Amino acid sequence: MNTHLITALCSVGFLARFSYALARNPVLPLFALYLGAGPEAIGLAVGISTVTGIFFKMPAGAISDIIGRRRTMLAGLCFFAFVPFLYFFISSYEALVAVRFLHGFATAIYGPVAMAVVADVAGARKGEMLSWFSSVAILGTLAGAPVGGLLVSLLGGVQGATATTFHAVYGIVAVTGLAALLLGVKILLKEETAAGAVQGSRWERFVSGIREVSGDRRVVAASAMEGVQNMSMGALEAFLPVYAVTVAGLSAFEAGLLWAGQVVTTMLAKPLMGRFSDGHGRNGLIVAGLLCCAVPFALIPLLRDFTSLFLACLVFGLGEALVTSSSAALVADLCKARNYGTAMGVFGTIFDIGHASGPILGGVLVGLLGYGWAFGIMSLVLVASIPFFIAAMRGNGVQEGQA
Repeated sequence: MNTHLITALCSVGFLARFSYALARNPVLPLFALYLGAGPEAIGLAVGISTVTGIFFKMPAGAISDIIGRRRTMLAGLCFFAFVPFLYFFISSYEALVAVRFLHGFATAIYGPVAMAVVADVAGARKGEMLSWFSSVAILGTLAGAPVGGLLVSLLGGVQGATATTFHAVYGIVAVTGLAALLLGVKILLKEETAAGAVQGSRWERFVSGIREVSGDRRVVAASAMEGVQNMSMGALEAFLPVYAVTVAGLSAFEAGLLWAGQVVTTMLAKPLMGRFSDGHGRNGLIVAGLLCCAVPFALIPLLRDFTSLFLACLVFGLGEALVTSSSAALVADLCKARNYGTAMGVFGTIFDIGHASGPILGGVLVGLLGYGWAFGIMSLVLVASIPFFIAAMRGNGVQEGQA
């Protein structure tokens, strides 16, 4: 196992995710508000980059299997480095949406390919190493959001924000994106990553790789568990703060602590759970994780005090760690090494579909039925997905936790 390469990729991933998060929350919705956008338009501006991932993660992963991981990763890092400069020229909401769509190519290209490289070199420790890579990315995201908010506050606050305020923040986004590219170039010029031996035409390889991976019900089922879990996470991310403040009567600071507790639990538990899945199997952890997410998610509308809500968020965060530490590694276990890029692309596409659908479905259900029924129905979706997963994985022909 090439631990040096994995460590280096974690460093690049931290810088890239920090840059991306700094551009996103809370700076992006505030920038959209400054440009005159209403609530629905702000939601589109925030979510449009996820749409990019839905459509382009799988093709990016498949392309990396053909032309090599190194070239594809560098292409993704170029989007992290150079797209932020376009924010300086934005003067309308429409331009902001267009730039956000382009910025989404950064994670759409780099994310699945970097995961494929980790899977390539991790050997029998795929669960642990993919979890470390993901946890470092989460850390970068956690760091980026408060720094962005602090910068806006220091540069005049929400009420006093001007175009210069946002240009200053996006200047830092560009600098950190460039740093990720330069570090990536330094690493990737030294390391030999999997290049995907080409047999036949590149188009044939592209089509056959996508067909082989997306046609495997086990890969789709494992990816779907991540997507379903991410649907509940997206709904919780969107509506827990609103519920905490408007129904439970908590302060905005306490609502932020609930979210932070969940995310930090996931980040700390993922490497441990990934290592456990390498040695003891992945299927059971995924099932346990779905249950750990479903139960506290259903209970949240019944809770009113900070302590009980915080404990529910910690259990949900643990469940998220159980699912996410095992699902990507299971997808890699099920695929041939030459198709790791395509596999991670399929995985990332389903992940993004879940992430995008969670707030939308949650919003519809909360609006129609209220928090209790909405959260209960989404919890049932988590539980109902378990028999589907078990049936799909029965006789999977793979020694769990083994490459």
